[in-house]
Amino acid sequence: MSAGLAALQQRLQYTFADLSLLTQAITHRSFSADHNERLEFLGDSVLGLCVADLLYNRLSALPEGDLSRVRAGLVRQEALHPLAVKLGLPDVIRLGEGELRSGGQKRPSILADALEAVIGAAYLDGGFVAAQALVNRLYATLDINPAMAAMGKDPKTELQEWLQARRMKVPGYKVVATLGAAHKQTFEVDCEIPDLKLIARGQGGSRRAAEQAAATAMLQTLKVKGLP
Repeated sequence: MSAGLAALQQRLQYTFADLSLLTQAITHRSFSADHNERLEFLGDSVLGLCVADLLYNRLSALPEGDLSRVRAGLVRQEALHPLAVKLGLPDVIRLGEGELRSGGQKRPSILADALEAVIGAAYLDGGFVAAQALVNRLYATLDINPAMAAMGKDPKTELQEWLQARRMKVPGYKVVATLGAAHKQTFEVDCEIPDLKLIARGQGGSRRAAEQAAATAMLQTLKVKGLP
């Protein structure tokens, strides 16, 4: 075991039975074909459930809509990035040479995705209880309070709530193009509202950023069309 992985496990306060899961979790696609994107996909869902459980118990007086807004704020890239930095992920993330040269070890999207992958790895290694304990430790020092519900909504949340209020289906997001070299990709994503037969496109340096851009474009389209 490398000193970096040993130190990371100490900071996580979790020891992996299968160390290959943790190694994969900190491996970017620019470094190896055995990268962390599948673990990130899994970790994203595990994180959402763990944070929902945390908020359900800690903010018992908040209604569902406010809880959803607080959760959205806590699992966004902007919230995950500082947690990843605090864990020391920039020091252990495995990147290809091109990504290293372009400063990938400091890129918020890469670090946030790696943190989700670590959570996914912990879930596979130790089950939900281990993953939940890890998430609770990550968020233990944050001041989570009811006032967080008043924070600005991200575009995807705003669009989803707009549609739900009108009894329409939630929008669909689809990656339509991936441009550029592996170490510096740009994603193009379409946001579609089937009920209104509308499609808007957005671009970003990560899939998540492109989805947010597409949601922003869709909100602007709705405004231009004067939809209530």
